[in-house]
Amino acid sequence: MPLAADAPAFLRALFAAAIAAADPARHLPGRLPPPSGRTVVVGAGKAAASMAAAIEREWRGPLEGLVVTRYGHGLPCQHIEVVEAAHPVPDAAGHAAAGRILELAHGLSADDLLICLISGGGSALLALPAPGVTLEDKQAVSKALLRCGATIAEMNCVRKHLSAIKGGRLAAAAAPAKVVTLTISDVPGDDPAVIASGPTVPDVTTFADALAILAKYGITEPVSVLQHLRAAADETPKPGDPRLAGCETHLVAAPQMALEAAAQVAREAGVTPVILGNAIEGESREVALVHAGIARQVILHGQPAPAPCVILSGGETTVTVRGKGRGGRNAEFLIALGVALNGLPRVYALAGDTDGIDGTEDNAGALLAPDSLARAAALGVDAKKHLADNDGYSFFSALGSLVITGPTLTNVNDFRAVLITAQE
Repeated sequence: MPLAADAPAFLRALFAAAIAAADPARHLPGRLPPPSGRTVVVGAGKAAASMAAAIEREWRGPLEGLVVTRYGHGLPCQHIEVVEAAHPVPDAAGHAAAGRILELAHGLSADDLLICLISGGGSALLALPAPGVTLEDKQAVSKALLRCGATIAEMNCVRKHLSAIKGGRLAAAAAPAKVVTLTISDVPGDDPAVIASGPTVPDVTTFADALAILAKYGITEPVSVLQHLRAAADETPKPGDPRLAGCETHLVAAPQMALEAAAQVAREAGVTPVILGNAIEGESREVALVHAGIARQVILHGQPAPAPCVILSGGETTVTVRGKGRGGRNAEFLIALGVALNGLPRVYALAGDTDGIDGTEDNAGALLAPDSLARAAALGVDAKKHLADNDGYSFFSALGSLVITGPTLTNVNDFRAVLITAQE
């Protein structure tokens, strides 16, 4: 069967390989320290429950602890309690879980071990406001930052300085215990200080940096947040802080692993993979224009690889929300890509979030084909209007082209594959 006839299945196979490559069960064995004294496991993120389950399967001593994950992303564990909470805007369940996690850290001695399981989504899930800041304040700031298109590093800088647990504060609370952090990266560059706002990692950002970010996006409320940042009363632990001297951080899964796994599947199918990068940022619709340009270059000039080839990329794009539609950055990328390609033959694409959730919707992403815009028009669905309204979800839903995986229990951020088939 020609590749074009089976392009959706091929793209889904690449996505499945990318997700499987980030499965905690594949990476945690062999990463664990030997049992010593009391061992407490804490964690936060969309992969927290699956990481906790993997720890339980491998650990050979007494174990206790608590992790918090997104609603619907939990797994049953025997010794480690799993709590579910809201993401991307924090809620009371995440607030309560974060408080309990900090209490567990405070109760440790020099003979004890704290294993911290960190993955993407942990910033919103580990919601413990600093003194003088309320949960409602943090919710308001989170919503504002999400709507204005702030990068994940910018969002997490602000979050650290409104928190009593992020930006190294959890590790500081656990001193003098040994702290071993196992992390799955969902951020460009895999910086552990950015992943889930680095609760066990020294922080180089400052209150002044956080204030500058709010000023950049014109965020002037809540007033209590600005007052807290201006007071700068209790800075996050910095590199060299003696409270973090007993900390180790190990990256166990990252976006590059997902792209390389997908690339291998492509090679086995006789399709040349081209990995653009695992840390691509920027507005979703602008990143789409770049991918569209590369697809045209392949068709017209056989560069950077002759067809059949697949352009692979990862990272975390952003969406500045101006409309009222049901979006998600991957759906936004795809509808913008479709508009840019305007029915260009031989080009197919899939974009999805490896956690199974594109934004706040129930889909991981969607599929685009050369005839997607024409099929939509026949249904009375205008791609440009949906793009202007940030309504990619509704566009692809009308076509039956959503990719729905359910929670994958891991998270190495976005995955994009643009397939250019050979001329028949």
